[in-house]
Amino acid sequence: MYQFNPVTQRDGAKLRKYYQNCQYGLCEYSVGTKLMWRQTLHPAWAEIAGCLVIRNTIEGQIVFDYPVPGPEGDEDAALEAIEAYCLEKGVAPVISVVPECKAAKLLARYPYVLVSDIRTWRDYVYYREDLQLFAGRRYSGQRNHIKKFHAQWPDAEFRQLTAADGEIIARFWQDYEAEFPKGDNAKARDELELAKKMLRMVNKPWFVAGGMFDGDKLIALSLAEKCGGTLIIHIEKALYSYTGVYPTLVQAFAGAFGDGCQWINREDDAADRGLRTSKLQYGPAKLAPKYRFEPQNELTRHVNAIPELKTERLTLSALTEADIPAYNALVLDGERNRWWGYDDVGGLGGPVEERSFFDVAQRDFESRQAVNFAVRLDGKLIGEAVLYRFDCRGGAELGCRIDSAYAGKGYGTEAFAAVANWALYKVHLTRVVAKCFKENQASYKMLASCMRKNGEDEAFFYFEKLV
Repeated sequence: MYQFNPVTQRDGAKLRKYYQNCQYGLCEYSVGTKLMWRQTLHPAWAEIAGCLVIRNTIEGQIVFDYPVPGPEGDEDAALEAIEAYCLEKGVAPVISVVPECKAAKLLARYPYVLVSDIRTWRDYVYYREDLQLFAGRRYSGQRNHIKKFHAQWPDAEFRQLTAADGEIIARFWQDYEAEFPKGDNAKARDELELAKKMLRMVNKPWFVAGGMFDGDKLIALSLAEKCGGTLIIHIEKALYSYTGVYPTLVQAFAGAFGDGCQWINREDDAADRGLRTSKLQYGPAKLAPKYRFEPQNELTRHVNAIPELKTERLTLSALTEADIPAYNALVLDGERNRWWGYDDVGGLGGPVEERSFFDVAQRDFESRQAVNFAVRLDGKLIGEAVLYRFDCRGGAELGCRIDSAYAGKGYGTEAFAAVANWALYKVHLTRVVAKCFKENQASYKMLASCMRKNGEDEAFFYFEKLV
């Protein structure tokens, strides 16, 4: 299991190693967004297969950014690691803020997936030349505002901000709050506090910052980060009493720091009506989508109820309350289950009660995480077959165990083959996998009779059945 570390300022240089050349063009793929919104996103990072993998926890749900590869990064291996992590945690592998250039890859990867692209979170992306020059009829309004601004404040000038400007920036915030138009808006005030914290990092090499000055007075400021061919604007604030200062700042900032960038990203509007109106007036080249991929497993789509399967000698069907005594005896047979590979008792996370194992099986099917079949001989439960660990890519794992009193008669092979065929041809999986301990020769023979061996390690032999 990979170790994810919470994102802090100390991690900025490590994250920039990936973000500085990232061509995704979205604000989430930047150090600034991770730091500014870390109390909301709770981002944690790991380096996997030469890629930066970010795990966010938003309102209690784990979601991942799309992996950002380094020079030798393997995106597929990083995605597989995300999927394995989610399997281990028992959560869906949700991949969010996916850039448009990677959407087709994920559509091809997941047979069943819910995809969303909410307008509110799309980034406003502009051609750098448009904001730098404001050329053409559509920018006549901005040019007029800039002209009026310079006419009223002819000595105003733009210059870079550095760590030496700490006191000047602090005075700006005092002036800004004195005329802050959203003082009674809690969300806006929270965002303002975050902006103040970000400007304290003006000395960090990841950021560029600049401001408009009226003499010695700072009247507007902006902080940004270059990621690939995109200049991402994290902060953009100005004194409203200086009419025309916003377009003047936008143009000056693009001219000062836009070299080498094709795009300028002014981030999303967070459903703020005023911001939306303003950002649209600057003529974005595109509203960059941020796709959210929520892979679904085949149980969700194809299995409403556990079916009854029949073989030559057996019937496989859902567990019932009448099965509880026999099922408990099967699960608690320690000698028989030493090769099962799963600690049923430890997995409960609490004391064993009469309904414990039955209830777990019920919940797993209700959440479509697993299917537990009772293996029956003449109506009596003699074992179980479990289809579980759905990888959301067309695969699942199958396990089978038979009561010791009925071992050695081929019942396990018969039950296993029946569930494997049901999974492949009725649930529409493309791959069923299984494993057995190397010491377990009986299971090895059973699996080898109906599946193909495809590998081994120190502990297990691995098998698969494909269609």
